[in-house]
This record gives sequence, structure tokens and C-alpha cells, in this order.
Amino acid sequence: MTVTPLGIPRRLMEFTVDGEPARVPEGSTILDACRAAGKDIPTLCQGDTLRPKNACRVCVVEVEGSRTLVPACSRRAEPGMEVRTDSERARHSRKIVLELLASSVDLSTTPKVAEWIKEYEAKPDRFGPDAARLNEAPKIDNELYVRDYDKCILCYKCVDACGDQWQNTFAIAVAGRGFDARIAVEHDAPLTDSACVYCGNCVEVCPTGALSPKTEFDMRAAGTWDEPRQTETATVCAYCGVGCTLTLHVQDNEVVKVTSPHDNPVTHGNLCIKGRFGYQHVQNRG
Repeated sequence: MTVTPLGIPRRLMEFTVDGEPARVPEGSTILDACRAAGKDIPTLCQGDTLRPKNACRVCVVEVEGSRTLVPACSRRAEPGMEVRTDSERARHSRKIVLELLASSVDLSTTPKVAEWIKEYEAKPDRFGPDAARLNEAPKIDNELYVRDYDKCILCYKCVDACGDQWQNTFAIAVAGRGFDARIAVEHDAPLTDSACVYCGNCVEVCPTGALSPKTEFDMRAAGTWDEPRQTETATVCAYCGVGCTLTLHVQDNEVVKVTSPHDNPVTHGNLCIKGRFGYQHVQNRG
């Protein structure tokens, strides 16, 4: 069971979203307000367990009086603010961002991006095949997770999860600058030679599948990964006394992935190597 801690009541603010009145607690972002109002704002680099990075800019909205479009994931709502989420300017900006991202990296495993490309009539193919940023083979150097940088949008969520926001391991960083910037471990070495502790918390926050569990990578390659057929079972990790809540993703009576609820006050979606990857004993039927 997930327990949500009670905080100090926050003052409600009133403003308008697309001409309709909205009320959200003080400190909420525009994205919080839009989601509360049932409006679907596309996001990629936004993470519910990480501080906003403002890297992808796909969630931009128009605010009355603001010279530039603002990222909904990080801009706090203010009393009297007038927000337009579906203006021609905001839609055009999202279309361009989607075209640039989809033309330079592989977004085939990014949830919902195909719907957004269709909705905003983005045409990433107009930049041609030379727009691809890397064109390199996935890095498979361990049995737990795979790094496929052809799918990386440089959102830095993995760096933040590995660094001071959660894990404090600092095994992942940004190497290079400008067009040569990329996510890497020390000296671009194999993970087995790095400081990585294989917690997989970087995998959990990756929005595009650039980092994925090896089981998922292998099943996708074999054409057997079928998320709609998977069931989820909540349980508690038995490896130690912390009692982390686990969600077992099961397909064809086999555990194929383990996650933890992001709103869990103990894990906040994070796990250790045993909780995330040490589930094989559950399936030992010998």
C-alpha cells in the first residue's frame, strides 16, 4: 500500500487556462494545473521524481505578457496568470521540437510520441537520413541493462538520478560539448569498469528507452515484448528490512521487469540492484 504523507495545507491560486478558470495549490506548476484540468501537454524530460531540467522544450505554453514561450513543467502558476496551451505559436513550437528530435534520434520506443507527431503534423523525414545524430550499435556490456544512445535525447534525467538527486553514485555524466555532447561513463568505458552500482534508477527515468533492462531489450529484439498483455503485481522486496514496494511486470507467467511506484514515500521509484534486477529466484520452478 502506498502511503501519501500529509503536508501543510497550501493556499489555492486562481488563474485561467485556455480561457477557463483554474485553481491549484500554491507552488504548483502550469503542467500540474493543465493535468488537473485534463489537458494533455506532451512532455519528455519532465520527471515526477526529479527537478525540472527544461531540456526538451516540448511542453511549452504561451503566457499572456511573456515575450517567449515558457516550459509548463517548471514555470510555477501565479495568481491571475493567463495561459494558452493550444495557441498556434505553442503548437508550432512543439511541432518543430518533435521534428528535430525525431529526425536526429530513434523515438520508436518512446511512449506516446507517435500520437504527438500525428497530432502536431510533424514531419521529421523532411530533414533526410543525414540528420541522425549517432548511428551506433547499442552498448551491451552487462546482463542487467542496455545503453542505446541512438535513442538518447540528452534530457539529463539519467545523470540527475545517478547524481545528487537520488543515487549519489555519479557514474553517468555528459561528455563532449555542442553536437558532440553525449551521455557517458568515465572515459566512455564499459559499465563493468565504471562506478555504476547497477541500481537501474537511470533506466527508470529514461523517457525514450535509451536505457532499458536487458530482458526488455532482448524481448523487443525478438518481437515478443507486448506491454498491453503484461500484468502488474504489487509486492514487497524481501532482500532486507527496508521494505521497498515493488511492482512486478509479468508477461506469459514470467517476471519481465521490476519497478517501484514513484509516489511511494520509501522508494520514490528508486530501487537497489537486488530489488530491481534480482527476481530470478521467483521464477525458479526446479
